[in-house]
Amino acid sequence: MNRRLILAALLAAGASSAAAADLRLASPGKRVEIVVGTSSERQPTYSVTFDGKPVLAPSPLGLDLDKGGRLSYGLAVTGSERRSGTDRYTLTAGKARAVDDRYEELAVDLQEGGDAGRKLRIIFRAYDDGAAFRYVVPVQSALAAANVMGEMTRFDFARDYACWGLNLGKFGTSHEGEFDPVRASSLREHNLYDAPFMCSTGEGGATLALAEADLENWAGMYLQGRGDGGLGAQLKLSPRLEDPFVAVRTRIGSEIVSPWRVVMLADSPAELLESTLITNLNPDPEFDTSWVKPGKSAWDWWNGPTIAGVKTAGTNDETVKRFIDFAAESGLQYMLIDEGWYMGAGGGGVVRPGVDVTRSIPEIDLPELVEYGGKRGVGLWLWLNWKALDAQMDEALALYERLGIKGIKVDFMDRDDQQMVDWYHRLLKKAAEHKLMVNLHGAYHPTGLARTYPHYLTQEGVMGAEYNKWSRRVTARHNVTLAFTRQLLGPMDYTPGGFRNQAPEAFQVRSAPPFVQTTRGHGLAMYVVYESPFSVVADTPNAYRTNSGAAEPGLDFLSDVPVSWDETRAIAGEIGEHVAIARRKGKDWYVGAMTNESGRTLTLPLDFLGSGRFEMTAWTDGNTPTALDVQRSSLGKGPKAPVTLRLAPSGGAALRFKAQ
Repeated sequence: MNRRLILAALLAAGASSAAAADLRLASPGKRVEIVVGTSSERQPTYSVTFDGKPVLAPSPLGLDLDKGGRLSYGLAVTGSERRSGTDRYTLTAGKARAVDDRYEELAVDLQEGGDAGRKLRIIFRAYDDGAAFRYVVPVQSALAAANVMGEMTRFDFARDYACWGLNLGKFGTSHEGEFDPVRASSLREHNLYDAPFMCSTGEGGATLALAEADLENWAGMYLQGRGDGGLGAQLKLSPRLEDPFVAVRTRIGSEIVSPWRVVMLADSPAELLESTLITNLNPDPEFDTSWVKPGKSAWDWWNGPTIAGVKTAGTNDETVKRFIDFAAESGLQYMLIDEGWYMGAGGGGVVRPGVDVTRSIPEIDLPELVEYGGKRGVGLWLWLNWKALDAQMDEALALYERLGIKGIKVDFMDRDDQQMVDWYHRLLKKAAEHKLMVNLHGAYHPTGLARTYPHYLTQEGVMGAEYNKWSRRVTARHNVTLAFTRQLLGPMDYTPGGFRNQAPEAFQVRSAPPFVQTTRGHGLAMYVVYESPFSVVADTPNAYRTNSGAAEPGLDFLSDVPVSWDETRAIAGEIGEHVAIARRKGKDWYVGAMTNESGRTLTLPLDFLGSGRFEMTAWTDGNTPTALDVQRSSLGKGPKAPVTLRLAPSGGAALRFKAQ
């Protein structure tokens, strides 16, 4: 054999060995494939394809530890294990009642050379709607008490994707802002993008969203441009308060386990909305959840409070009772008493000396208000500053349980470092012990905790309706974009319900009572498009009644629409342009449709209804922002013709299909 043939044979053998070293993991339906390999520096990598098309190019993996440095280079695969699994569970509240989702799993064991021989395991999962992986550092003498400085995790894009992201720019925020369009090639290392970070891979390609799940004993995830300027994103962890060079302090004698790093995948942005992947990757609850009751709530803060017939509207018994009356009259299950009800409460995030969350101000008689609401079928929720609650947590939660309080809204955490992540888990465990439901404001992005803690009904971490009180930023385009971005990850306490609707050109910034710069149809649609098992009806009771006392158009829909669903179907949508979602509760279906500042006509298929009989009620835009056209019709057995909706600029529509 001549030298040229020998060289060709050697090259072929090397290529064959390299190919053999790759480990492949395909999802049950073969739509998603993960390929695990190593780089020339023996750094573990992974790549992802969707329907055979590259989504993520080979991307590096690893951890940066304070003992031995980066656990990423010079690693050899020492073994692997495969298994098939099914995520089968019931959600107490959320976008679906029953989940049954299969996956394939591959666990890859790696070890460094040399005397230390540090070990790392990476677990990969492939679902038909996404890929996920997490790090596990086994207990080993070489890494006893090692802390995590950061991750080497990257998401390298196969092309220059069109993306949408919320660039927070710094740690320690309330995670509120716009998800703006950005090209992958414009990502920079100094950026700090929140999850989810969403991208379209191109015409005819997949839509992907980068996120995390099962966040515990770890720090929150951010995404920034690659340091080498390549296409894609690298992961950054929120630092601990006492040491900006450490993200995660670990426990001696315990494995180090990261959250799941998640790549959600679908054919279109709308189809991503049906995914339960984030909750799939979280554990089941460890307590009885039969006491958890999702519902809608009246609320005194957003609107001022402003209310007719009350001598001095404010934080006092007379005002709260009037809101309770409104809740009872309107079929709302709860009334939320916001900031100012307890002794020493400060403005905003301020905690004053002498604050006491176990004592109400003289103007508030909690036992009397609980009794008053109970006689009318309305439970009470209480607002709390997190620092004030933290100082009295055991005493306060036990008191609220004895009083009959149903839930707590905790505010101003504005962090996602490891200490705050741990605090979330501590609060949610203690709240469950006292049968208190929870709504967290000033919160970081959802990570699927709604499965583990079903009483964690909703959270903020969104630029919602409150911004109408001091800015023009809550536009129709922003609202539609939220449906495809922030809404992907879980419940969102946007606080809709504003009935003082104005066109954008006429919109006035006013604190009490505020306006909204979208139509009433747009606002009604939010109760279907946005997922929130504890959903407020944010305006004053006066806004929902005419001067003669008759119900304003749309109040009947707010009274009727559910807050938790058995099934979700994406109908249509384009990021920032329009969205239409159908959700089922029992045998009835509800549809929400929203558009941006451009009016449009949508023709929506009704094949999700099947062949049964339904009565359709449609609340659609009228000739002014506050006007609604309400039409009813009967749909007989058999296939249903599509429905055509005319959406006004910044408009929307809500539909109910009641089974007959």
